[in-house]
Formats: sequence, structure tokens, C-alpha cells
Amino acid sequence: MEKKAFVTREQVEEIVKTYPTPFHIYDEKGIRENAQALKEAFSWNPGYKEFFAVKATPNPFLMKILHEYGCGSDCSSLTELMLADACGIRGEEIMFSSNDTPREDFELAAKLGATINLDDFTHIDYLEKIVGKLPELLSLRYNPGGVFKISNSIMDNPGDAKYGLTHEQLLEGYRIMKEKGVKRFGMHAFLASNTVTNDYYPTLARELFTVAVEIKEKLGISLSFINLSGGIGIPYRPEQEPNDIRVIGEKVHEVYDEVLVPAGLGDVAIYTELGRFMMGPYGMLVTKVIHEKHTHKEYIGCDACAVNLMRPAMYGAYHHITVLGKENAPCDHTYDVTGSLCENNDKFAIDRKLPEIEIGDYLAIHDTGAHGFSMGYNYNGKLKSAELLLKTDGSVELIRRAQTPADYFATFDCFPEYAGLLK
Repeated sequence: MEKKAFVTREQVEEIVKTYPTPFHIYDEKGIRENAQALKEAFSWNPGYKEFFAVKATPNPFLMKILHEYGCGSDCSSLTELMLADACGIRGEEIMFSSNDTPREDFELAAKLGATINLDDFTHIDYLEKIVGKLPELLSLRYNPGGVFKISNSIMDNPGDAKYGLTHEQLLEGYRIMKEKGVKRFGMHAFLASNTVTNDYYPTLARELFTVAVEIKEKLGISLSFINLSGGIGIPYRPEQEPNDIRVIGEKVHEVYDEVLVPAGLGDVAIYTELGRFMMGPYGMLVTKVIHEKHTHKEYIGCDACAVNLMRPAMYGAYHHITVLGKENAPCDHTYDVTGSLCENNDKFAIDRKLPEIEIGDYLAIHDTGAHGFSMGYNYNGKLKSAELLLKTDGSVELIRRAQTPADYFATFDCFPEYAGLLK
């Protein structure tokens, strides 16, 4: 698959007259088309709902676009709950999936009427003590342990994950919740991350649907929803084939009809909590080349760094790079593409074959629309960049301004002159 930037050098040269690099920019057209495709892929299930994983891209402009397509919010913290509420996403349009959860987070989730998805058996009692009475609707997160396989391929290792309840705890949890007056029940599981295969959701669905039938047979509980969570990934590398969400949706449909319908569970709603799939390919980090260095290797220095995109430094993750304006030039030079942090892992690419790069070139770093800006930080006193939206009409809108030194100093009450004066 060829990876093409959704902005050109000419567009960037115009944008930087108002918004200097580095910045994250998002493609509204791509976001909308993808949201519509997901909606259509699961339209066979009347209760289907996507709860966008706010952690991936916590920006209200983008959350509101997805809300137009019926997407709710998957929140995991107090401030994510507050952000969803501020966007007008409330009640059961919020799925609160948290772990090691502070009291105040549960309090706000209950106040907003969010669907609470409990990560631990002890949280049933903990939540009851906090809110006084368990909500009418409550969900449990399931972790079957062991390794999760598709055919003979190991996808991930749930047994090492800190999340969720064991099979025994799950059944006992539902029994206790039913005794305590819970009327509607949900189940949630996340067993693998960033899968690039159309078989992940159908395989996960079969496992969860089978447990749902067991819950009905043993406890007399018919689940209201089954949340397949996230895990559908994106092709970061050009040679990878993207997932086909319509094929995935139809395969889940087949398993639904095979397992749930004969058990009298044909009205169970299917939920998803996609983040990377919803936003990843529709964001890019645009950065300007400001230095080149010729030592033991050839280095290209950018005005962006791991503060703006930490996945390569943190995970060794691959992000494709386009040298804007040189899309058709031969990739006959080998570079390490770096930022300016005092850390040797502050590299967007290592030994990457690229066209010849000159100072002043603009690089588009692909697939930063999820877990890009959101994972940023302020190490070395670096400031987080702006976020821009390339709108469907071709115009560009600022959807989050860049941090200033005043923002950096704002939490230091002992330096009011910096908090107030530096802009």
C-alpha cells in the first residue's frame, strides 16, 4: 500500500505563515469517511455503538465530528469524563473503562450516568460504597488469561495484563451484581493491540459470545451488550494491508448468528471502543528540517521531537515519513531523523531510506492521529505543538493552540511574573 500525505508542500508553506511547525494536522474528510464505513459495517446490529477511545486523541473538535456519526466516548479518567461532558456527550453515551480507579472518578462517572465497566472483582463493593447503590446498568471486564491466538499466531498475552476479571471472578461478579439489584449487564474485553487482520474481532467475538451463553445458562442473565473494545489496528508500514472494516463487521455478524441467536441472545447490542482505527491514519506530524549532521551516521534534525510523538522513542514504533515535495524522488539516502531532546532514543527513524533531504524541507510523519499528540509531555522544557484540522473545504482550522512558556510556568505559583507575562 502506498502511503500518501494528505497535504502537499505548497499547502504546508501556506499554513506555516500562520501556524509554525511543528504541528499535528488531521484530515476531516478521511475521519468522516471512516466513521461512516464503521457505522455501515455494523448496521446489522440495531444496538451497535462505537465509543471512541478518548485517550487516543482527546480533542473536542474531533470528538464532536465523531459524535455526528453516533459515536460516544470511551473514558478512563476524571478529566476524560469532564471532556466528554463538555462536548455534550453524556449518560450512556459514555463508557467508563478504568483501572486502579480513584474514588472521585467513579463519583463523576455515576453522576454523569455513564456506563461503568468494572476492571476488578473488588470494585463491585468499592463502587457500591462510593455511590450508595449499584447502578441499574453495570459491566465487567473479562480477562481469560493465557495467550490470545488467531489460528496458530500468538496475538498478545492477556495473562500478563493487569486488566480484567478471571472467568471464575466474572461469573461470581454477575451473580453478586444481580443479587444487589443490577438489572442490565454488559461484558467487555480487550485481548490484543493494533491487530492488522480481519480475523481479530470475529475470533474475540466467538470467545465472548460463548461466555455470554454460559452466563445465561448458569445465572439466568442475558447480557444487554458485549463490548469488543479496541484492538483493530492500522498499517503503519506501506507493505501492510489495511483492515477491511466491512469484512470484519460481516464476520462478527456470522459468529453472532451462529452462537448468540440460537441461545436466545439475538438482541444483544455490540459495542466497540476504537481509537487508533478511528483517527490514526488521519493525522500527521509536520516538522521542518533545521539541521543536518555528518558524523558516524547521517543525521537530519527536525524542529519536532519525542515530545510531539513519543511512540518511536517509547516502543521503537515505525512511522512512515514523506519528504513533502519529493514524493517521486528516489529513496537513495540513509538517515537517522532526530529531535533535540537530551535522549538518544529521540529519533523518528533510524537508518531510514529517504530522498536527499535539505535544510528547510518539510517532513510529514504519518499515522499520528492516535496516540500522537495525546502522549506528549514537557521533558527538557519542550512545549507541545498546535493541532490543526484540514477541513473538507480545504481550509485549515486551529483546534488546539501550541503551548507557550506561560503554560509551562502556570503551575508554579512562585513565578507569577512568568505565568502572566511570557506569551
